[in-house]
Amino acid sequence: MKTKPDLSFWKLWNLSFGFFGVQIAYALQSANVSRIFATLGADPHDLSYFWILPPLMGLIVQPLVGSSSDKTWNRFGRRLPYLIVGAAVAVMVMCLLPNAGSFALSVSSAIILGLIALMLLDTSINMAMQPFKMLVGDMVNEKQKGLAYSIQSFLCNAGSIVGFVFPFILTWLGFKNTAAEGVIPQTVVYSFYIGAAILLICVIYTMAKVKEWPPKLYAEYNGIEESAEGKKESSNLFKLLVHAPKTFWTVGMVQFFCWFAFLFMWTYTNGTIARNAFNCPETVTINGITSEGKNYDAKNILLGDSTLIISHGKALVAGVDVNGKFYPAANVIAVGSADNDTIVNNRYVVSTNGKADYEFGKEYSAKGGKLLLNGYEVIDSVSTFSVVDYISRIEGKQEIILAGILSHDPHTGALFLDETETVMVSAPVTYDTSVVLNTESEEYNAAGNWVGILFAIQAIGSVLWACLLPIIPGRKFSYSLSLILGGIGFVTAGYFTDPYLLFASFALIGCAWAAMLAWPFTILTNSLKGGNIGAYLGLFNCSICIPQIIGALVGGWILSTIGSADQLAPQYMMMVIAGISLFLGSIAVIFIKEKKAE
Repeated sequence: MKTKPDLSFWKLWNLSFGFFGVQIAYALQSANVSRIFATLGADPHDLSYFWILPPLMGLIVQPLVGSSSDKTWNRFGRRLPYLIVGAAVAVMVMCLLPNAGSFALSVSSAIILGLIALMLLDTSINMAMQPFKMLVGDMVNEKQKGLAYSIQSFLCNAGSIVGFVFPFILTWLGFKNTAAEGVIPQTVVYSFYIGAAILLICVIYTMAKVKEWPPKLYAEYNGIEESAEGKKESSNLFKLLVHAPKTFWTVGMVQFFCWFAFLFMWTYTNGTIARNAFNCPETVTINGITSEGKNYDAKNILLGDSTLIISHGKALVAGVDVNGKFYPAANVIAVGSADNDTIVNNRYVVSTNGKADYEFGKEYSAKGGKLLLNGYEVIDSVSTFSVVDYISRIEGKQEIILAGILSHDPHTGALFLDETETVMVSAPVTYDTSVVLNTESEEYNAAGNWVGILFAIQAIGSVLWACLLPIIPGRKFSYSLSLILGGIGFVTAGYFTDPYLLFASFALIGCAWAAMLAWPFTILTNSLKGGNIGAYLGLFNCSICIPQIIGALVGGWILSTIGSADQLAPQYMMMVIAGISLFLGSIAVIFIKEKKAE
């Protein structure tokens, strides 16, 4: 077997430069997906479930990509064709995902569209990312692999920083950081557009600068020989898995705890930071109604005569009750001696920063003792009044219409309905509600931008720590130490309330991230040989996908177990659990058995 030649710094740089663009896309996904789905109307307890399909697709696709690329060769190369396909799909999906709430779809339909887009985005990003890891294994000798993966780690984190800060910078430049209910803010949408453009440029650069070895030369440098029967080494995935070196399994065990933790970070950081550091207000959303013990789930409900009574999870006002008498009203103003107070506007209770100023059925004092209804009817001598909703006025049996999609004609105001179902309910009828963070509020969206800054701090911490990793004595020691520091970062991130103090938490998390990017692939590729490196790296990707799938499946259950249905979900506790998972990963490092390829 020929010895692979030393490569210049810039050749090593070019092998991994495309990682910069791919990681921008990955950063935008990891920092904004939970924000996107929460804005579309997803319940916090369901957020983790949206992360099941992406790693599941990776579990299926990545081993196939790795195995197939081992046997691929055409005018573009061996690994690079998969980069082209993955990047092309990623660019298209990056333009679709942030617009999932802009097509006048129902909450469920918008979430399904977003979920499909997320699945395709994660799969294509991983498909585009995998060739860079394989190129290092293919073309870099053992002596330079540490440097090559360090360069890759640097470019990875540099891309992360750029992707993470995009929404914050665009807000500073004047783009809108809030939007109508269910619609993604401009800052997020244009961040994805810019990220897609940069990814495209990076792929073009890689194709121009990187030339893979032809098959014969590749075989000579990687020790691929013909067997006695004249057949090449087997690439049967099951057989490869059975005969995988022990290093494959021990590093995979560490990977399990690491990626389980980071799945929780991506899922619950937005909610944690919004509540703890930005005092995001709570709001009550209506998920449906209950009658005679039966639940009817719908965020849009009309009476049988097509009168809209619940719109997008908010109850509309039927009128007001004054001294035991009901007055129908679409607009209510309390008339004061010095100023007036608008109570109801266009059948909605007036809200401050997205939170209703008045509660249904609760008595309030009227400012100045007068109420002005619908702009013309004046009620004098009002001491107290209460706002009345339609559900509380249902008596006996009532036909209602459940609607999935509801939109208004902007010119005529007419309603458009789809996914409708007509049912009969009997009094009393009650709301099924949940307490969630107000995603329309300035605090929530400011927190969303700040999460990008924190993730950028994580990336900077990762870059700096990656520079120290090679000089820390003992690879396993530095690996374990990094995970312990990351665990401390996660635990403190769950409790710190000062936005700037969180910099320390995420810098520590960056230490774990640096080790996760550098050591697993260095340790593994040093134990592999021959023409199945791509297949093994594809199989090793399962150690990234499986813990994410498990984390996504149990995340909602854990959150429900430690929380209460009538209170805001304690998302900060999921960060603490993530920290504990990294502590377990640091212990698992002890069991890694490093083995050099013969």
